[in-house]
Amino acid sequence: MRLLLVEDNVALADELLPLFKGYGYAVDWRVDGRDALLAVHDESYDMVVLDLGLPGLDGLQVLQHWRAEGVTLPVLILTARDAWAERLEGLRAGADDYLSKPFHPDELLLRVQAVLRRSHGTVNSPRLEAGGLALDEDRQSVWQGDQEYELTRGEFRLLRCFMLHPGKVLSRMELSEHLYDGESERDSNVLEVHISRLRRKLGDPVIETRRNQGYRFKK
Repeated sequence: MRLLLVEDNVALADELLPLFKGYGYAVDWRVDGRDALLAVHDESYDMVVLDLGLPGLDGLQVLQHWRAEGVTLPVLILTARDAWAERLEGLRAGADDYLSKPFHPDELLLRVQAVLRRSHGTVNSPRLEAGGLALDEDRQSVWQGDQEYELTRGEFRLLRCFMLHPGKVLSRMELSEHLYDGESERDSNVLEVHISRLRRKLGDPVIETRRNQGYRFKK
């Protein structure tokens, strides 16, 4: 899953970037609201974590512009503002969730997981379930029946993306854009390596290859 973090507090961003990456998210960082406004049109993201107090263009204005343009990307707002009126204003503008600063990193991660699952029509539960598998996002492992398999970070990121889109054919480009934030990774054969390893652990039928189309995770 690929996130866009829009936050002008460098110290906080320095804390959040490795936190997100440690939990298997690819993440891009923007500081200025004007840059964020354009970023969602230039890249493919699964979700935005958006601060309100931004230079250039306020976060609320950024969100309002996105929604007016028809951008339906899930957005979680971060803000140091405590006024209920401002929270309601953000939710009315189209925010999917709201978190006030200061916050505990674990709460932010759980809220991100919840928003992503809701946006894909998945029931919010301790585990992500699809195709006979149960993915434990905290342990970064997967259960198949009574058998638990440990996953590498790359395997975890890829399997989570598949399980959030069961039955959908995902092209190699789509998978790469949602998984990796480095051009060198996107251009390598790392995606095929991770798919091969997942098939060895979980069985070949779990991920189907569609010739000239991409890959499909079974429902």
